[in-house]
Amino acid sequence: MTLTIYGCYRSRATRVVWLANELGLSFEHVPVVQAYRLADPQASDAPLHTRHPDFLAVNPNGHIPSIDDDGFKLHESLAINLYLARKHGGPLAPKDAQEEGLAVMWSLWAATECETHALNLQFHLAAYPPEKRKPELVEAALSALPGPFAVLDRTLAEGGGYVMGGRFTVADINVAEIIRYAKPATALFEAAPHVKAWLDACHSRPAFKAMWQAREAEPA
Repeated sequence: MTLTIYGCYRSRATRVVWLANELGLSFEHVPVVQAYRLADPQASDAPLHTRHPDFLAVNPNGHIPSIDDDGFKLHESLAINLYLARKHGGPLAPKDAQEEGLAVMWSLWAATECETHALNLQFHLAAYPPEKRKPELVEAALSALPGPFAVLDRTLAEGGGYVMGGRFTVADINVAEIIRYAKPATALFEAAPHVKAWLDACHSRPAFKAMWQAREAEPA
C-alpha cells in the first residue's frame, strides 16, 4: 500500500506531512507548485504545478495538497488529516464519536474563524514586501482575532494544554497549522499565553521539526 502526498512544502501540504510524520507513515512526496508562483506555467521546463493536466487528473480543483492512498484520492488538507488519523488510529485519532465531532468542529472553527485573518497577518506583516502590504487588512485581522484567540486560550487552559481529549491529537495539528500564520502579530499571543505555550509545544515536536526542516530546504 502506498500513500502519495501531492504539494510543495510551502503550502498547506505541511499539515499533511506533519501528521504523516507523527503517525510514522511512509509516503511518496510529489512536489506540486502553485501555478501563480510561476512566471510562465506553460513553459516547457515548468515544474509540475496546480494547473498542469497531470495534476488536474489527481485533483480537478487545481489545489494542493491532495493524497492518493492506494487508489483513494482525497483533497482538502484538514479533511486529509482527519481521514489519516481515523484510518491509522492511535492517540492522535478521536477515540469515540464525541471526539470525532470535536476534531471536526475545531478544524472547521480554525478554518472559518481564524485562517483568512491569520494569513493576512502573515502576508501583510511579514511575507510581502512593504509596497505590497495592506495596513487595512492587518487592522481588520487584529480586530477580529482576539475573540477566537480568547476562546482557544480558555479551551487550552481547561484542557490541560490541548485542544481536546487531554492529549495531543489531530485537532491540535489542524488548529496549530492555522494559528501559526498569525505569529507575526506577537501581541495576539501575549494576550493569550496558553495559546502561545501550546503553539510553542506543538512546534517543539520532532515530527513538526522534521517537516519544517524539509520546508526550509525547499526553494521559496
